[in-house]
Amino acid sequence: MTSPSSPHGDRITLAVVTILFTVLALSFGDAVIKEISTGFVLWQIFVLRSALAIPVLVTAVKVRDRTTGLLPRHAGWTVLRSLLLVTMWVAYYAALPHLDLSIAAAAYYTIPMFIALFSALLIHERVGKLGWIAVVLGFAGVLLILRPSAEDFNAWALLPLVSTVCYALAMILTRTRCRDENPAVLSLALNVAFVVVGAGASGMILLTGATDEASFLLGPWTAMEGREWMTMVVLAAAVIIGSVGAALAYQVGPPAIVATFDFAYVGFAAIWGFVFFTEVPDAVTLAGMVLIVVAGLLVTRRSDR
Repeated sequence: MTSPSSPHGDRITLAVVTILFTVLALSFGDAVIKEISTGFVLWQIFVLRSALAIPVLVTAVKVRDRTTGLLPRHAGWTVLRSLLLVTMWVAYYAALPHLDLSIAAAAYYTIPMFIALFSALLIHERVGKLGWIAVVLGFAGVLLILRPSAEDFNAWALLPLVSTVCYALAMILTRTRCRDENPAVLSLALNVAFVVVGAGASGMILLTGATDEASFLLGPWTAMEGREWMTMVVLAAAVIIGSVGAALAYQVGPPAIVATFDFAYVGFAAIWGFVFFTEVPDAVTLAGMVLIVVAGLLVTRRSDR
């Protein structure tokens, strides 16, 4: 492993602990969203979850330092980062009602390979032989999971790959263009983007009359009572932990290393998938998941050299 700190100001231990706690919270929140996807429309979740999160984040920023502004220092890069992450979540959540949580997570967590590639192309980090081997193994794992030539191929499984590209690009931006931003301010910007996109999508559905009662994307908003509001509180807590934690981890740790510990999401998702939905991956899917995890470990070894 890399030392706990580096000449570049990296704090590896903090980054690793933060990302592990982050993916634990996010995986639980995603399991809850999959559970309620038949009763809520995605845009309602976006708006209400973030509406609850925003006051908490504003308070956190001001309690820590009243002189800290709520606007990011690099507004353009922060907006681009937020839009990439909103697109990531739209694609991933759109797939969840149609996939086992563990399969969606495994397809999504080709992240280290994409981050290794984007780091080489965009910020000129050396990939090396192990890095390219990891890329090949990772995509082999994805092919085992998706099984594009099999009768049980599910095209919805492609959406987590779209999510992966968006997330990888957003984390490269976090590392290179938003490194000096307050993580809570980045989270605040993201949650504002959720509200804007969610409200905009809901408005367009109403104006166009494209409502589909059975659709997670086009359905009407659900009436809210005590249980529904408690669910939103849980989701708000998960998105606060997830958005602040991811920002902090990628600010203080090298992307390739942090992304590899991001892989813990796959394990947590498998646990929540069994607990919530009694999902048990078959042997081929497990083999694909193992290949992806091995690829992630190789990325870590490559980044240590």
